[in-house]
Amino acid sequence: MAATLSILDLAGADLGYDTIEIGEKVYERGVSAGIEPESWDTLRANKVFLKAPITTPQGGGFKSLNVTTRKTLGLYANVRPCVAYTPFVASKHPGMDVVIVRENEEDTYGGIEHRQTSEVTQCLKLISRPGCEKIVRYAFEYARSTGRKRVSCFTKDNIMKATDGLFHQVFDEIAPEYPEIEHDHWIIDIGAAMLADQPERFDVIVTPNLYGDIISDIAAQIAGSVGLCGTSNIGEDCAMFEAIHGSAPDIAGQDVANPSGLILAAVQMLVHLGKPDVAERIHNALLATIEDGIHTPDLYDPDVSQLKVGTAEFADAVIDRLDLKPRQLKAVQYHTAPEPAEVKVLSRKVPPSKPFKQLVGVDVFLDWDEPRRDPQRLAARLKYVSQSSGLELQMITNRGVKVWPSGFPETFCTDHWRCRFVPRQAHEKFEQDVSTTPKQLILLLTHLDNHGLDVIKTENLYTFDGKPGYSLGQGQ
Repeated sequence: MAATLSILDLAGADLGYDTIEIGEKVYERGVSAGIEPESWDTLRANKVFLKAPITTPQGGGFKSLNVTTRKTLGLYANVRPCVAYTPFVASKHPGMDVVIVRENEEDTYGGIEHRQTSEVTQCLKLISRPGCEKIVRYAFEYARSTGRKRVSCFTKDNIMKATDGLFHQVFDEIAPEYPEIEHDHWIIDIGAAMLADQPERFDVIVTPNLYGDIISDIAAQIAGSVGLCGTSNIGEDCAMFEAIHGSAPDIAGQDVANPSGLILAAVQMLVHLGKPDVAERIHNALLATIEDGIHTPDLYDPDVSQLKVGTAEFADAVIDRLDLKPRQLKAVQYHTAPEPAEVKVLSRKVPPSKPFKQLVGVDVFLDWDEPRRDPQRLAARLKYVSQSSGLELQMITNRGVKVWPSGFPETFCTDHWRCRFVPRQAHEKFEQDVSTTPKQLILLLTHLDNHGLDVIKTENLYTFDGKPGYSLGQGQ
């Protein structure tokens, strides 16, 4: 951080700083969030901050401060440029120049997990339409403002049809608003494989939180080094800028760390603050320094490097080149940053003949661990218990595989069972939009409890505009 601030000052950034302490030392003072309340006041007042790598103590009870900060301040867009600097930094893809735009607030990063039985835990994956709209629009606005030609969407909607399916659907809805920008969609597994093998196929990639976290580090490393990448976290009101690499307490204060990631994060910060000329000056000086073979120990290679330097000396070398541009690497040119994306939730046409949202059943999750774990025995018991509730057992699944009716004996079962109940009329006529009532659900749960069945969770089943808002779970 000291090296980065020295470059900002001497490059004419003309910034004032409020310094706060976050991370390990604050955790050790007994502040479980890793940040003092008055520090939040400073961040919210300044709205823009440059964050050094911080350490979260190992072990339970300590929540990631990065995740907390992003979600608390609404920093929905994580933007990570990944560029190759060959031949001065080794890379298998000399022409790589990809930007990962990662959704930053939702997905499995809600951190909502439960242990439900002795054998099974769950993690909730939450995807919202407004969240999808914000990040997809930001990706297209970023592409437009930076002159990029294509936006690619990565999801796993062939499996997670509702959550990832929503992300893909919103992408397809918004893309036509940017006719000058090409767009395509990739399933995350083959997309990630192609990114690692042929990154020239991609320009800007937009993707949900977990996939973005993984592929942005992969992209940075195959470009040359995770240590060379900065990232911005953009919200409607606040913005945070940081290196993408984690902390390294074992080398702190030894003048050996590479400051390039944080310097490039500061470059993105300057663009965000409306100082593209200063950002351009610093970035080109950094490229000229790398091109001249002045490298920190993590990048030093006797075949291409001219001088091995420490953190402060590297910063001095960048300062010495503030009026230079690289000769071989591509010089950068910056413009103003894209504005935070406006959310335009599409209007919904509700059919007048029936409600838009309709309760049509319930999934009841049981902790049931009789020795044989026989789905037929469980089904017989549930059908007997539920017969006076007005609801009928439709199916039982175990870890998402249907085991009743028509289950296979080869299917391995745990002690965690999803049991779907629908109105008897719907079950008999194979209809999906026959309404049920909360009173029926309560009566069913009362009967299950009276018969000693351990209900650990319920999920109401709704249709929206006549379409199921839940996975059908038909199995075989």
